[in-house]
Amino acid sequence: MMTLLVTGGCGFIGSAFVRQRVAKGDTVIVLDAMTYAGHVENLNDVGGPGRHELVRGNICDAALVADLFRRHDFDAIINFAAESHVDRSISSPGEFIETNIRGVFVLLNAAMAHWRGRSHFRYLQVSTDEVYGSLGPTGHFVETTPMAPTSPYSASKASADLLVRAWHHTYGLPTITTNCSNNYGPRQYPEKLIPTMISCALASKPLPVYGDGGNVRDWIHVEDHCAGIALALERGTPGETYCFGGNAERNNLQVVRAICAELDRLSPRNDGRPHAAAITMVADRLGHDRRYAIDDSYAQQQLGFTRSYANFEEGLMQTVQWYLDNRPWCEAVTGKAVTA
Repeated sequence: MMTLLVTGGCGFIGSAFVRQRVAKGDTVIVLDAMTYAGHVENLNDVGGPGRHELVRGNICDAALVADLFRRHDFDAIINFAAESHVDRSISSPGEFIETNIRGVFVLLNAAMAHWRGRSHFRYLQVSTDEVYGSLGPTGHFVETTPMAPTSPYSASKASADLLVRAWHHTYGLPTITTNCSNNYGPRQYPEKLIPTMISCALASKPLPVYGDGGNVRDWIHVEDHCAGIALALERGTPGETYCFGGNAERNNLQVVRAICAELDRLSPRNDGRPHAAAITMVADRLGHDRRYAIDDSYAQQQLGFTRSYANFEEGLMQTVQWYLDNRPWCEAVTGKAVTA
């Protein structure tokens, strides 16, 4: 069993990874700054033969990070910690530069000091398909696609990926980078598309959709993404990049309508109208990329990656049901009651 440092482990994707690893018997030290997207509630149901410990702190705090490495013989660090919302990056880019670039620099330096003499140590950087920019109507991102970020968020993540690559090629640090498509599933903070639409619908609010709703994303369930990260950690080759997708391209309007259809079935509106009646088109986001899609054939071939969710609709049905069953969680993380 491994001892892991998981940064950002109280967030949506990080907590799902922590849950998987503790269930497998690993010891997981979680470092999280507990900003608006990190919540201790995300770790409440973690259990298994392994254990986890939460340390509240920022990855930019070099002294704290160094102290964690002194106190624990980590086999790997998995960096989920990041500012990740595009709209926030447009209004407050400085926070993204600080966490996503400087924070990674701090982690890499600490990993370097720890790695010397440890042949099995790994640094794994969790990144995004947004670093590749926008696709046309055809084609897919793969591991060799040139980076072409278009927002402050994606530019900060691309910068971090390049730092990780440089630390491997210059210093020999055994790093691995993973890039994924849009995640969905339980415990996602209600600022991203799917939980936002669910919470707005349950509160009888308008369902805001950017532009014409035609922006396309590939969707991967968070559990499948985390399983892929684990494969990259255990089987990946240092210096390599692995992409994980869901093989589930949908435009935003299709996703919102699918959510509405599930809610019509599980939680109908009191006035008898379909939830889709509340869909409202709003001004498009600045610099909104039109399409992302990932071809993860390389991860399938090299790591044995597979998806447990057969299709997007299956995963979405489970996700909507989770939010309906866990309204106290929604209230706890947003500070607002979620009503039918």
